[in-house]
Amino acid sequence: MPDDPLFLDATPATVGYTFGGREPVATIYPGELVRLRTWDCFGGKVTSTDDLPSQVCQFPYLNPVTGPLWVDGARPGDTLAVHLVDLTPVGEVGWSATFPHFGALTGTPTTAMLHPALEERVWQYRIDAANGTVGFTASNGDYTAELALQPMLGTIGVAPAAGEVRMSIVPGVHGGNLDTPLLTAGATLYLPVGIDGALLAVGDGHARQGEGELCGVAVEVPMDVTLTVEVIADVPTSLPRLETDTQLASIGIARPLDDAYRSAHADLIGLLADLTGLDQLDAYQLLSQAGTARIGNMVDKQYTIAASLDKSLLYGAEPYRGAHRRLRALGGRP
Repeated sequence: MPDDPLFLDATPATVGYTFGGREPVATIYPGELVRLRTWDCFGGKVTSTDDLPSQVCQFPYLNPVTGPLWVDGARPGDTLAVHLVDLTPVGEVGWSATFPHFGALTGTPTTAMLHPALEERVWQYRIDAANGTVGFTASNGDYTAELALQPMLGTIGVAPAAGEVRMSIVPGVHGGNLDTPLLTAGATLYLPVGIDGALLAVGDGHARQGEGELCGVAVEVPMDVTLTVEVIADVPTSLPRLETDTQLASIGIARPLDDAYRSAHADLIGLLADLTGLDQLDAYQLLSQAGTARIGNMVDKQYTIAASLDKSLLYGAEPYRGAHRRLRALGGRP
């Protein structure tokens, strides 16, 4: 393992728009502290409220991700734990927008409506890192509001299995554009390793995002990301899963939204049963009364929901990360 932390800048050579189908740009090692920079979802091309994304960006090439990173020792059938150590927005402004035929409250190609398309408009947000705020100003300048700065990553993923290539704007079992506000510093995301080396890539920094990403665009910013990874050998993960200091979550990915809800909760019930020894119906009953469900996005080709449970309800069971280590000791690769 290298002694000096890796720093990977965001450049045309290190940034792409897919998971899978690209050669690794660097090798990282479990336990190594890795620092990298990401572009915003517009690739830095929106620099004023006059820069309409449809005119300055090339669709569907949005959500650039830095990487991919070859993870030493990661093999198909393993789980990759990505520990987010720090997320720091770069610069003093962020950008959001509305697009014609995109967002939760407009007609889209898959939800036909008779009303006209929404106007395309861009908003500039002020990022005040010292005070921890994000400043909103209405288009006419007559209204302002100070919102809490809540840095998160919208997109983290690995290469899908069997050589598939997925655009970075689409979520899936491999991760990708999950857009859950739970992906903040201190969180750990668990992803299934589909190919040798995993090929991890990250991007789509948000200064903050409301649940559901209602208009389809958060407060988009470049981000300095510090992370480390762990390879949990011979323990598969069926869906992206997430752990914070207080919560365990399974991320359901599907359309319609109710199928994403079902997928997330079915996975979390299995996880709860594994960790506590509860049978399926007992786990189902407990989650029904104590679970929460946070909508990640309902604007992409696949919607995302994070079904979660407070870890205090595991009454002494090891956290998910510890459970993975325990399972590995029972027969996994050393």
